[in-house]
Amino acid sequence: MALTIAVQMDPIEAIDIGADSTFAIALEAQARGHRLLHYLPGALTFADGRVSARARPMMLRRVPGDHVTLGDPRVVDLRSEADVVLMRQDPPFNMAYITATHLLEMIHPGTLVVNDPAAVRNAPEKLFATAFADYMPPTLITADPEEIAGFRQAHGDIILKPLYGNGGAGVIRLGPQDENLSSLLEMFAQLYPEPLMAQRYLPEVKQGDKRIILVDGEPVGAVNRIPRDGEARANFHAGGSAAKAPLTDRDREICAAMGPELRRRGLIFVGIDIIGPYLTEINVTSPTGIHEINRLDDVRIEAAIVDAIEARAAKV
Repeated sequence: MALTIAVQMDPIEAIDIGADSTFAIALEAQARGHRLLHYLPGALTFADGRVSARARPMMLRRVPGDHVTLGDPRVVDLRSEADVVLMRQDPPFNMAYITATHLLEMIHPGTLVVNDPAAVRNAPEKLFATAFADYMPPTLITADPEEIAGFRQAHGDIILKPLYGNGGAGVIRLGPQDENLSSLLEMFAQLYPEPLMAQRYLPEVKQGDKRIILVDGEPVGAVNRIPRDGEARANFHAGGSAAKAPLTDRDREICAAMGPELRRRGLIFVGIDIIGPYLTEINVTSPTGIHEINRLDDVRIEAAIVDAIEARAAKV
């Protein structure tokens, strides 16, 4: 049965179709005969007991620079006129993002929202990983400077991260002799009102930070992100390069441990980050990596994602 799929995302006209995971998923859905709508996150509206969005019909093409045609906008009732909503705008995971999850929760699961909006709200990337703490490196979450100083004293070489950052922004490595800890904490306190995450630095990152894609709790592919020389971050946004990444026994153990919980929460499309033997983050808001895995492994991750969406939608 053909579905009407509304895609909540940032302006699609500006995306790089060779790197954007949402484009790959939506193009696969279109190829199967599903109807696509596009709307911006700011268009989401609650009025008179209804959740709607000013949306536009969307047709996609794999043509760089001419990849989308958008029709005339109209107000679409997302409960009665959409079968699926893909919540795919980029972070930051801020109050606007959280508000969107509350509004979309009003229509889910009658209209299937991917990923489940309540689960997304309750699973911010860095915090959700602590549900599987046995697989993580030594980790601290706090705003207390003395706790952070003690953590560095215990582990020597550490990484500091904004708790709700993304794309490697604000991630800093501090060695045992670095004298900037106090100044950095003062700067973080001005920029971020939330606690910070500190983790023991993992030298294995030089061999890569592996992104594994799970679809409905099952691993379907991986890519190794290799940091540039002199860079502690391996994120593609920070200049990391992509390399083939077969799954190890440890990778499969971690995926098996979290798979049932991902399925239970309705987290259909998830990307986890593994450095060496350690889980570092679980990405549920807007995971990326589809194109890199497809190119390296000659697969189509988006097909597995649309399969899972169709299977879930059939049960609604």
